[in-house]
Amino acid sequence: MGTKIINLSNYKKVPKFLAVEGPIGVGKTTLTKLLAESFRYETFLEQPSENPFLADFYKNPSQSALATQLFFLFQRVKQIQDLKQGDIFTPIHVSDFLLDKDKLFAKVTLSEHELSLYNQIYDYLSLDLPTPDLVIYLQAETKTLFERVIQRGREIEKNVSFEYLDLLNESYKEFFLNYDRSPVLIVNSEFLDLAHNQNDYILLLEKLLEYFNNPEGRMMYFNPSPSLA
Repeated sequence: MGTKIINLSNYKKVPKFLAVEGPIGVGKTTLTKLLAESFRYETFLEQPSENPFLADFYKNPSQSALATQLFFLFQRVKQIQDLKQGDIFTPIHVSDFLLDKDKLFAKVTLSEHELSLYNQIYDYLSLDLPTPDLVIYLQAETKTLFERVIQRGREIEKNVSFEYLDLLNESYKEFFLNYDRSPVLIVNSEFLDLAHNQNDYILLLEKLLEYFNNPEGRMMYFNPSPSLA
């Protein structure tokens, strides 16, 4: 589908660093790429295929959790450091991850002693890194996430369990209930097909542009009904 291009010079408050977040299968990367095209932003994306421990983690989480988590942490920190060194605000960027949520995965997957070690490394590496001007948090029911993961049929995700997704989904909800480092737009994507339905994307885009002109506060919500999607 052709993506709608937006002239952002007409808007009052345009985020220069925008992050899209949510659990596996919710559509983070799809939305990130659509927004980048609409706003003429540059992207920086997670690269799960580069993590040599991820496939083993999905097979046996306890055995490979720490290595998997540390690889992702180093990868994400390097991406943001590279942007900071190149002036993250010129040009503007949209990402499909929020560094802060790295601790969410660590809390879900690591043992007590592993988590203590991980937190020490995280705190050291994350000093002085920039935070997004706005986070878009995509939500969906675990059943929907699981169906989407199966449907896209990625080899690396073939061993992702419903139970793991459900735990992750609940952890995301708890995380964003207490997150206050950036404004957050919480989007119920249960009835949105951002990958295949341009009207669904435009609905979300219009809500986002409302924020650009009239920020509503630190926590905003978009809950489209099935009849609108």
